[in-house]
Amino acid sequence: MTSDGSAALSCRDLVRRFGERVAVDHVSFDVAAGETYGLLGPNGAGKSTTIKLVCGLLARQGGTVVVAGQPIDERTVDAKASIGYVPQDIALYPDLTAAENLRFFGSLYRLGSKDLGRRVDDVLELIGLADRAGDRVDSFSGGMKRRLNIGAALLHRPALLVLDEPTVGVDPQSRHAILENVAELGDSGMAVLYTTHYMEEAQRLCDRVGIIDHGRLVAEGTHRELVSLVHEEDRIALGATGDLESLRSVLSALDGVTGATTADSTVHVLARDARRLLPRVLEAADAAGADVTSVEVVEPDLEAVFLHLTGSALRE
Repeated sequence: MTSDGSAALSCRDLVRRFGERVAVDHVSFDVAAGETYGLLGPNGAGKSTTIKLVCGLLARQGGTVVVAGQPIDERTVDAKASIGYVPQDIALYPDLTAAENLRFFGSLYRLGSKDLGRRVDDVLELIGLADRAGDRVDSFSGGMKRRLNIGAALLHRPALLVLDEPTVGVDPQSRHAILENVAELGDSGMAVLYTTHYMEEAQRLCDRVGIIDHGRLVAEGTHRELVSLVHEEDRIALGATGDLESLRSVLSALDGVTGATTADSTVHVLARDARRLLPRVLEAADAAGADVTSVEVVEPDLEAVFLHLTGSALRE
């Protein structure tokens, strides 16, 4: 929330049609300051259209958007300064250096020359490109260009950072760097709206996730809240030596455990909220005289939630 208790971003009943097709169908959600909110869905689900409505890049046919207390639509100008937008396509000048690109975009945000120079240096350091400040962008890899694209959106210290699938088509090292940058921004207090069709990104980065399909927000919540919708237990695989049958019997009696079996030197436990229960499982193993050699916890993931809610896998 902002200092006055309002959300950094508040969307209500967003609607957008293209002819007879409803691309965004009464979508509503909030993002608080310091929160990373993910819009998870397949390509064509309405994610990009939704964020274009949020940023005032596309006219709404219904609903409202408020960012940092200011209404946003396609006609507003000053209020959009509260937003940093990172599009899917690279929006940089290839014949300029990294620093020149940032100085140009910073001037569009009307940053003074003294503040601009400092911000360019700070942003280049943040995105890990300080050593390439004087190199032309056309010499950069795709991942480096995407990191610089994010940097351009951060220059003016926006209240809300909006990223539209920023890791598509990048190498694993750059993808890791981008995800680390986004995590740091959320930790610093910035509100982040992040769209992706990569389930693991949503699980890794986002405090809350909205699952969108065919233009509708079909569910939202924390990872734990969403996986509770599928009514599946967590699984604990406990590798151990000793009397595994006795260990199985002890674990079966624990409150929160719904079943336990043994196979190949492993006790397999079904449980509700396995991570909370794990210390008690290990204590029980010690009390039963078992020597635990490995522990693996597997929770239902967002892919399972999506399948449960839509009847189909998270398609590309």
